[in-house]
Amino acid sequence: MPESLASVFAPVPEAKTGGPLYMRVSRRIEDAISKGVINPGDALPSERDIAEMSGISRVTVRKAVQDLVRSGLLVQRHGSGTFVRQKMERVEQSLSQLTSFTEDMARRGKTVRSVWLERGVFDASPEETMMLGLSAGEKVSRVNRLRMADGTPLAIERAVMSVKSLPDPGKVDLSLYAALEEQGCRPVRAIQRISAVSLDEADAALLGVEPGSASLRIERISYLASGRVVEFTRSVYRGDAYDFVAELRLSGPTSPEASA
Repeated sequence: MPESLASVFAPVPEAKTGGPLYMRVSRRIEDAISKGVINPGDALPSERDIAEMSGISRVTVRKAVQDLVRSGLLVQRHGSGTFVRQKMERVEQSLSQLTSFTEDMARRGKTVRSVWLERGVFDASPEETMMLGLSAGEKVSRVNRLRMADGTPLAIERAVMSVKSLPDPGKVDLSLYAALEEQGCRPVRAIQRISAVSLDEADAALLGVEPGSASLRIERISYLASGRVVEFTRSVYRGDAYDFVAELRLSGPTSPEASA
């Protein structure tokens, strides 16, 4: 272990001031992160190792670590250990424009990558049949993927379309809307419903955050110019990475009271 890091977990002397022991340990770790001794993405030694180096109990170490996890400075990954949370550059996403993730990230100069979770043609579920306005027995194309920008997982997208709109989901590369445009089925408008949810274990693991972390869930129904539904998508966005912004305009006053 580097000497500078070893000093972070050196024996903790007894003190009558400075607060509880676990708080002094957490402040040591916090100071080490702020000074660059421990960097974002670095793994901390195990609780057992920290306890042995610092001469304190594992219960105290665990309390100090949990304190920093709650503050958002550390993140624990089941089976992997405890890490310094990567610094996230928050992304502002306008709610007034219908753009693809790929197009939006490209405008910001970010490199986009997708990890495919599911992609293919399937029998439509009752919900998919209803949402897309399909006839009985029609099949759907599902495109489920983890969306990443500059190597950081930002969102999980689960999109479904009629197989008539997207006959071959395998042709979707980075942009779903580009593939739909090739079929003459690029949507022109959409209705979105946004809600705050806590991530379950599976989605949290994909996004690299703790289960129960805050996220934004978006349900989007997209339409063609004809009014036909072309896409139904459920997405989950990291709450620590995304801000959705809407521009609001005040309508003209209709009465003297409205202008007050």
